[in-house]
Amino acid sequence: MQILKDNKGQGSAELILIFGGIIVIAVVAALYYKNYLSGLGSEINNTDVNNVTNALQGLKSKFS
Repeated sequence: MQILKDNKGQGSAELILIFGGIIVIAVVAALYYKNYLSGLGSEINNTDVNNVTNALQGLKSKFS
């Protein structure tokens, strides 16, 4: 009956399962975030970048 009283490995097994679940959630979130950011790249076109660059150059000349 010594087998029934031995629960030393149960705590570490539960911790391994918890950490494994956290890692899976983190990987899924990272992949979702990567797909979200890659989708934003197609929404920005060259004229938007040029407009922002020109606006920054205008601000730079006012502070120089």
